Amino acid sequence: MSRAVVIALLVLVAAVSSAATVLIFKSRDASQAALSEMQRTVRKKIFGSDKQLPPIQEGQEMRPRW
Repeated sequence: MSRAVVIALLVLVAAVSSAATVLIFKSRDASQAALSEMQRTVRKKIFGSDKQLPPIQEGQEMRPRW
């Protein structure tokens, strides 16, 4: 085999493996279901409400008050 054929085959194998990897990861993302109502309730109980935090006022420090 010539060098050009070997290089073309390597590029083809790399492209096919990359495409297969992308398809596998996309199918995994689609199979994950949204949170159930019970999971949402537990998450809200543990982490608090899902509201946005208030904006930081000017001069307010970011570090905790210990």
